[in-house]
Amino acid sequence: MRFPQFPGRALRFSLCVAASLALIAPWIPSALALSYDPKVLPKGREYFQLRDGVNNARVKFEKEKTGRVAFLGGSITAAPGWRYPVMEYLQKRFPETKFEFIGAGIGSLGSVPHAFRLEQDVLSKGPVDLLFVEAAVNDASNHPELPKQMLRGMEGVVRHARMANPKTDIVQMHFVMPPHMEDYNAGRVPEVIQQHEKVAVAYGNPSLDLALEVTERINAGEFTWADDFKGLHPAPFGNQLYANSISRMLEAAWSGPLKPVQTHPLPASPVDSHSYFRGRFGKLDDVKILKGFERMTPWKPAVAAKTHGLLTKDAPALVALQPGAELELAFEGTAAGLLIGAGPDTGILEVSCDGGPSRKIETFTSWSTGLYLAWAVMLEDELAPGRHVLRVKVSDQHHPKSVGTGLYVFRILEN
Repeated sequence: MRFPQFPGRALRFSLCVAASLALIAPWIPSALALSYDPKVLPKGREYFQLRDGVNNARVKFEKEKTGRVAFLGGSITAAPGWRYPVMEYLQKRFPETKFEFIGAGIGSLGSVPHAFRLEQDVLSKGPVDLLFVEAAVNDASNHPELPKQMLRGMEGVVRHARMANPKTDIVQMHFVMPPHMEDYNAGRVPEVIQQHEKVAVAYGNPSLDLALEVTERINAGEFTWADDFKGLHPAPFGNQLYANSISRMLEAAWSGPLKPVQTHPLPASPVDSHSYFRGRFGKLDDVKILKGFERMTPWKPAVAAKTHGLLTKDAPALVALQPGAELELAFEGTAAGLLIGAGPDTGILEVSCDGGPSRKIETFTSWSTGLYLAWAVMLEDELAPGRHVLRVKVSDQHHPKSVGTGLYVFRILEN
């Protein structure tokens, strides 16, 4: 049985008993976590909100015996971890159902790139019955200073998915990272979870706060971060905890009688009018090169370094290595950006819109020293609806730790 590890590829399989045992074995809890019991809650209350629930998916699975389930997220979703026991749980609970599972996890990406790739990586496969989405870790890690983008990205995913299929059930999950734990221990709800919860409430989506659950279980002495969970990318024990909690939430949601399928109401107005719910990939070939850029297939970075996420060696890109290089992007909408390879030699962009004054955008990240990382850069995202022209120029300035002024463009983001 083979489980593909790349986005947008449908995974169809039936689990036999032997394969199920082999699948679940790696996630047996750590010997050190002897007091962890997924059914016993440290404070006697659950970590999920069911809201409008997931009844539509249940009807599809039970009555029509088919189901399309998508997992949209970052590297924690892309890795062979919590998804597998959740898929196994669904197959066991609905043994006569033919499932199609879409693994759409890509390392380093948060809700903003999720919103722009949703059509290509998920919706293009057909109507989705159940969508799991997570971005609380990457949103907080990548752009902690941009809470508006946390909301705009997550609402972009949810509203777009519901516009495509109003019957889609969506589960929003908040995975854990040490800063989330610090916030909860200080009596604060993490900013990213506040922003994502605004979307969950507005659209009636179930949400599961695994960051709070892990924090409270550690505080209760059930296990430790260092010995059992072991990091941002969970150890097998942590992945099983995620799967246990997701399954517990689904069992609670599906405990009552089956109800008729209902269309999820779409709020008349988005929570944020600038959310990326019209997000899509533009065509790289439509970008107008003014000077200094090369269309490179496959792309070749100027500095030898690791690549991550979307940045495969055979991917086409627009590449500029010298200051003064310029390109022009015309689009219809309210926002546009670039999905770039942010790496050891990337620099600063000078961006102007519709002939207006330019502003500078830094593309060198905290991880850029030894890694080319897929990085979403929103050039403008509060424009009036209509046609706009963006001009991007490579500055002669760069971050003190960068060794160049390069720009590697892999995708055009349009909303």
